[in-house]
Amino acid sequence: MARQQRRRTRYPVNGWLVLDKPLSMSSNDALGQLKRIFHPEKVGHAGTLDPLASGCLPIAFGEATKTVPYVMDGRKVYRFEVTWGIQTNTDDAEGEVITTSDVRPNEKSIREVLPEFVGTIMQRPPAFSAIKIDGNRAYDLARGGELVEIEARPIEVHRLDLVSMPDENKAVFEAECGKGTYVRALARDLGERLGTCGYVTDLRRLLVGPFGEADMVTLDDLKEISEDYDGENPLEKPELMDTILPVETALYQLGSVVITSDAAAKVKRGNAIILKGAGAPIGPEEIYVVAGGKLLAFGEVAQGKFQPKRVFNIS
Repeated sequence: MARQQRRRTRYPVNGWLVLDKPLSMSSNDALGQLKRIFHPEKVGHAGTLDPLASGCLPIAFGEATKTVPYVMDGRKVYRFEVTWGIQTNTDDAEGEVITTSDVRPNEKSIREVLPEFVGTIMQRPPAFSAIKIDGNRAYDLARGGELVEIEARPIEVHRLDLVSMPDENKAVFEAECGKGTYVRALARDLGERLGTCGYVTDLRRLLVGPFGEADMVTLDDLKEISEDYDGENPLEKPELMDTILPVETALYQLGSVVITSDAAAKVKRGNAIILKGAGAPIGPEEIYVVAGGKLLAFGEVAQGKFQPKRVFNIS
């Protein structure tokens, strides 16, 4: 008889951890390491980072997974280096060279074209992307040798700045953009517009929604903190739990209302309640409600009535 494998205990960890993802590691591999540190009942990430990218990877534990869409819909800030004169099939350093150029843009020409890439613009995603085509990921089709053509789609770029030019072959940019923007495609299109070609040789995400550099923690730091307890209950390790931000951090764009214990009992059952008080919102708008100092639910307010969409179970 095969020896039965011991099942690890899972713990009700609730909240957000903002990982400073290292280079050469996939987002799923990073998630796997965090599972071994926190042993959570439930965990997921808000927005994948390529292995060749570093920086802000928000991780949702437990009840925070209910708020992932609010983070993924938030603005992102990236700092990225473009190397001119080379285009790869992936638009970054992972791919094969498909085009070269001797043209090197100067600072003046770069600054002149940047306004064309700000606002609502059309962007054609890279062939090597996670976009689905007839049920298949584009990168799987491209790796299989198929010609992948993805239609251009509207994206929002709020800001695109030239940060520095280390030498004539490279330029460093910072972009603030909305959901669905591919920085690799920005580099490709900038190169084309400047009469040359370019690809991303360094990429770091600095911000996702409410989470920025000040919130980030590294895997090395987490491993060092967790060394002394070897899988014991993380909830009993204050230094480790101090790296977890409250679930409601993700709801930064919503207003909040404190409700009574009687109203909370109704909301827990999924029932609507009338919001009372001089400052109570009338709607229509989305808010979250708090009872007894704890996040209880988020939902819609209309005509002074709150209807919960998702209820939280946070002890």
